[in-house]
Order: sequence, then C-alpha cells, then structure tokens
Amino acid sequence: MAGWFRRLLHKPKPSSVESLKSSHSTSSSPSSSSSSSSAKSSSSSSMSLATSSISLSPVSAPDISTSDSPRWDKSYDVCICHSEGDVELVEELVSYLEGQPESFRCFLQLRDAVAGSAMVTELCDAVQNSHCWVMLITPSFLQDPWCRYQMHQALAEAPMANGRTIPVLKDVDRKDYPRELRNIYYIYMVLKEKSFRQIRDTVVRYLQDLCQSSTKRME
Repeated sequence: MAGWFRRLLHKPKPSSVESLKSSHSTSSSPSSSSSSSSAKSSSSSSMSLATSSISLSPVSAPDISTSDSPRWDKSYDVCICHSEGDVELVEELVSYLEGQPESFRCFLQLRDAVAGSAMVTELCDAVQNSHCWVMLITPSFLQDPWCRYQMHQALAEAPMANGRTIPVLKDVDRKDYPRELRNIYYIYMVLKEKSFRQIRDTVVRYLQDLCQSSTKRME
C-alpha cells in the first residue's frame, strides 16, 4: 500500500509532459524557419547570379563605308549652302569634314563646280546628288537671293525634314530664322569646334539610318 502510494506520488503530471512537447515544438520552429529562409536566400541568390550572368549584346551601328553601302548611290555626302561672305568659315568646315575618319565627300561650289557650266544647273545637280545639305545661315545668307534659292532647292528635294537638311545659325537672332525652316531643328554656332562636331554627328546619323533602312528593305 505504501509502495503504491509512493509510485503515485512520483508519476509525472500530464501538464509537465505537454509543456515539454510544447517547449520542444517552439524551440524547433525558429531553426526550421531559419533553414527555410536560408534556402530561399540561397535560391534568390542563385537566381540573381544567373540573372547577372545574362548580358544583352549592344546593337552595333552599321558601317557607312562598306562597298555596298547606299552612301555611294550619291556623289556627295554633304552640300554646303552659303553666301560668298562666309567662304573662309565654310572652307574650315569642309576641311574638318573631309579630314574625318569617314572622309566625307563635300560639295563646295567655288571649288567643285565645273567651269563653263550654268550656276543653276551645277547647284541643282549638287543638291540632287548629295545626301545632306548644310545651310550656313548668317546675316549675309539672309540678304542673298541666291542663298534663298539654294535653300528652296534643298527643301524641294526633301520636304519632310528627315535629317538631310542641317541649318546652322551664326550671328543671327533666333527670330530671324527663316520661316521655311521652322519645322527643322538648327545648330546655333557659338563655339566653332563644337558646331563642327554636331554637323559631323548629324551627317553620320543620317547615313547610318539610311544603311539600316536599306538593310531592312533587303530582308
């Protein structure tokens, strides 16, 4: 009887057992969640590594000087429209463009016009056989009817202003910008070297677009 009573006193209480289970369950929970988060972190890290290893190849600009380039469909890359009073500046521009790696072919009227031919004929041929036209708009240009005629010839050749006409303003107020060119952005010449680079970049961009369009048509 006494032995039975002692065993009864030493029997563990159900509440203690439950608390042990509960305690074990609670303590195991952070480790399982930490292993889960570690797995997620490892997975996301491997995904980020995989993503970072994917690089987009840059689209290369077309070479405008290849033998089959549509650039060679015309005799000149650039026709310079200017007044007689601006010959010195124009010669500097032509020298700069022709000295570039692309070796731009420029039409300069005083240099390239055929002796004995009609001025109008020469100008019209030069406009039609050039990809781009640089118009050096100065006070002399605005006062010269012949310069106006050159401008209208160029606009008639490409009325949609698709990058072929490149107006360059020098010593001219913006309010005096010719109305016929109002739908075309111009280069305002303050620093000569910077403006020359802008003209060069504009011609290159047009010729690259021309090559891309030609390639797409062939495809």
